[in-house]
Amino acid sequence: MTSDVTLIEHGPARAVPLPDAVGRALAASRILEEAGPDPYEPGAWRLRAGSKVGAVTLTVPGGEGVTVRITPKVPIARLLFLVGYSSDPRGWRDGAVELATHDELLPAFAHTVERQIDRALRQGLLQGYRTADEPSPVVRGRFREAEQIRRRFGMPLPVEVTYDEFTTDNVENQLLRAAVDRLLCLPDVPRTVRTRLMHQRSRLADVTPLIRGQTLPGWHPTRLNTRYHPALHLAETVLRGSSSEHLPGQLRMDGFLFDMNGVYEDFVCKALREAMRAHGGRTVLQARNIHMDEGESIRLRPDFVWYGESGLPMIVADAKYKARRKRGFPNEDLYQLLAYCTALGLAEGHLIYAKGNAPHVSHHVRHAGTILHQHAIDLDQQPAGLLAEIDALARHMLHGAAMSSQGGHPLGAA
Repeated sequence: MTSDVTLIEHGPARAVPLPDAVGRALAASRILEEAGPDPYEPGAWRLRAGSKVGAVTLTVPGGEGVTVRITPKVPIARLLFLVGYSSDPRGWRDGAVELATHDELLPAFAHTVERQIDRALRQGLLQGYRTADEPSPVVRGRFREAEQIRRRFGMPLPVEVTYDEFTTDNVENQLLRAAVDRLLCLPDVPRTVRTRLMHQRSRLADVTPLIRGQTLPGWHPTRLNTRYHPALHLAETVLRGSSSEHLPGQLRMDGFLFDMNGVYEDFVCKALREAMRAHGGRTVLQARNIHMDEGESIRLRPDFVWYGESGLPMIVADAKYKARRKRGFPNEDLYQLLAYCTALGLAEGHLIYAKGNAPHVSHHVRHAGTILHQHAIDLDQQPAGLLAEIDALARHMLHGAAMSSQGGHPLGAA
């Protein structure tokens, strides 16, 4: 027997009647921000969702289980835009794939992925050259003499050869097939979407399936696979965000979850990078070569650093998707940003939240002269307005960087 639980991202905690084994499984999965026995209601578990959204089913030995559906606070269409834009800023367009009548996240996402795969395959499966090492009854390509001796012990046939084959069994099609197979296994995928996914599966029937658990194969964007780009980015999202695994104690977890922290941070940083392209310079995301101390033992990793034409850092920013507190955002975010500014020698730094208490707040640090800006992006608006807000933020950052540079504030090198 499987219980159904519906929660809201960062919503209030709920007391839900659950068997102890199911409740313990849910707590062990770390899906929720809070999962523990309710102290006031025997037989109930107190559940509260954090930043993970989607649907997942946990099953314990004996057949008992729970299906948890976590609804995002932002509209589903907006969430899918954030995911799509983060994957492919230049190729994704909001509304390119309709969401039909699906008002839940997983059905809408499965529908979106299937429509993009259908668009990719309308002109037929992508073909390309693949290098094959295998035994053959005839000599073709290059003869592998060492392998022939090691494996065949002097036998003339079959012949160990290496050759290039023009085939549809390439990495791009393998990723699409793996995503379709994974979606077909997920809970809550509607019958209509499942039927269309089966159609895409039949198109990809001759493609070698990927082995579950292994590292996803890499692919490279080229002119030849341009029509595949949106579908491939979403396929990777499916394969990295879905879970089908056995947890300690013979618990099985199967489902798909988005971590809104990562979704928001990826979108903001990549949208800022796109906004900065017109101004030259160079953008580094998740910079790894920045240290706070002279001995370079304390590593810092800001989300966004923009370097001017001189090669010096001019802008630093961190994106933060988190539940706000009654008195504002956590002070530790400001301490972190101050460390970034100090290490980079910048007079200003920026924290970018998802719609907070005020659109923009600035803090002047005593005895340092550093200004720490806190911005808030309103996600509850159409994509055009959202990107316009990011563009305005980029111009604000550039203006501040120009003013700081003219004021003679020292600019350090990363």
